[in-house]
Amino acid sequence: MKYEELVVEYEKLFHSKNVRVFFAPGRINLIGEHTDYNGGNVFPCAITYGTYALANKRSDRKVRLYSTNFPAEGVIEFDLDSLDYDERHDWANYPKGMLKYMKENHEIGSGMDVLFYGNIPNGAGLSSSASIELVTGAMLESLFDLELDRLDLVKIGMRVENEFIGVNSGIMDQFAIGMGKKEHGILLDCQTLQFKYAKLNLENRKILIINTNKRRELAESKYNERRSECMQALADIQNVLNIDSLGQLTEQQFEEVSSVIEDETIKKRAKHAVYENQRTIKALEALKHQDLKKFGELMNDSHRSLQFDYEVTGIELDTLVSAAWEQVGVLGARMTGAGFGGCAIAIVEEEHIEAFIENVSKIYEEKIGYEATFYIASIGDGAREVKEGVHI
Repeated sequence: MKYEELVVEYEKLFHSKNVRVFFAPGRINLIGEHTDYNGGNVFPCAITYGTYALANKRSDRKVRLYSTNFPAEGVIEFDLDSLDYDERHDWANYPKGMLKYMKENHEIGSGMDVLFYGNIPNGAGLSSSASIELVTGAMLESLFDLELDRLDLVKIGMRVENEFIGVNSGIMDQFAIGMGKKEHGILLDCQTLQFKYAKLNLENRKILIINTNKRRELAESKYNERRSECMQALADIQNVLNIDSLGQLTEQQFEEVSSVIEDETIKKRAKHAVYENQRTIKALEALKHQDLKKFGELMNDSHRSLQFDYEVTGIELDTLVSAAWEQVGVLGARMTGAGFGGCAIAIVEEEHIEAFIENVSKIYEEKIGYEATFYIASIGDGAREVKEGVHI
């Protein structure tokens, strides 16, 4: 939808003008998958697809929320003094959770009317839930002149995911969306929350996001299963080594102690967590030295590890990535996100993008039976108010 159309929709729904506009991006993770909850490093970046919120304060304590992405749900209403999770409120529980937790330490003195619009494909693994959390946070921060450190806002977003929604995820999604910087990736140590920005100088290449168009039905249950398996591996290793997370181990250290993990499946899960963390650190070094070939190789190795050791890819993602590897002008390709559907990413030379899309699309449709969707990603800034030149 165009900005003008959203404003018209807002005025029609809420009979109010002079709205303020806020935006929070989605995110992709260039490398470092399933390392965040293992105390390791991740390397995400914010993208220019995301969630918009058009908002005005009210004079009473009523909160009215509407999403153009879920029009059948209509306007969802609740009171500012009644912010418990409500299954009937569906997607609106994400902004509701932000309201609940921000209200604990900050004065939110009135209700509001908010229209949400997202151009992140639902269920694609690009973090639409964290995007709506952080756009709500940025909106409340500005509407009510709150003084929040951005990291505190990020942590509130993760708390909503963990405690209010009940998904046992790490902090990467909210961090990338809250702290994103145009044309930069973020190397984030998920144990210490120390981070570095890294300029993404891809020369004549673009990042392509490729949506399998398979909804990630298994992602949540398998995510919790993998997390549990890694905790078991950590507990086994802690019998012989004083560590707090798998992310503290080098590859050599892991190989020296891995024999204490008797279950071979659990050992494979731990191996991925350790080796993927080290790949992520090496990826930053490769970028520092403008060694894009090495960066691409690390992306490819990441996918193989996710396929064979962590086993979270599936036929759709494997088909996309293997097809991508065969194409001319491809630096690297891998799945991104939790897995079991969702998206892959590829870094492709601009002159070969058209042929890449045509060839990969054909291979995927022939093998899977339906189409993939391709997006050219730009790396953008984090959650913020949009004051001028709104282009949606």
